[in-house]
Amino acid sequence: MKKLILAAALPLLAASAFADSGMKAGLWEVKTLKQMMDGQDMKAQMAAAQAQMQQQMASMPPEQRKQMEAMLGRQGMGMGGGGAMRICVSEEMAKRDTPVVDPEGRCQPTKMSRSGNTMRYEVDCTVEGRRSQGKGESTFSGNTIHSRMDMTTTDARGRHTMQSESQMTWLGRDCQGLAPVGAGRR
Repeated sequence: MKKLILAAALPLLAASAFADSGMKAGLWEVKTLKQMMDGQDMKAQMAAAQAQMQQQMASMPPEQRKQMEAMLGRQGMGMGGGGAMRICVSEEMAKRDTPVVDPEGRCQPTKMSRSGNTMRYEVDCTVEGRRSQGKGESTFSGNTIHSRMDMTTTDARGRHTMQSESQMTWLGRDCQGLAPVGAGRR
């Protein structure tokens, strides 16, 4: 279940730009608008997996559910309504002037530009034998960030393409017990 949560959240984080022009420290809700993998729509599968996980958590004994929620919280993630994920952004992350391509900071943008409230960036890095190349764009508007990203990954199992689109909404400064994304993993 932990791997499923991380697999669902990572593309959302990859599409998010944490920058001075709009990112605030605190709790954000991330909604997947589009998730395509190798031409296949993955949004419905992700939503079904998240719904199943929520049902499983609801049927757990209270102590076990608290342990699962605590594990997610330590990873900087929580469940929002309607299949959305919640993440905590630290002051440090909010002040950075670069997009977060991976929450552990191992893959940094190779090019970046801004025009008004829009940030565009490119990535090309190899982490643990997997090469990731792609382009992304994030547009900031008040307490909302709309992001799109096209990524190609190549590893020993082959080449895969991903297109994602997400919307992040700032919910407030209180992270409600969630640790900041990437905390302690750099």
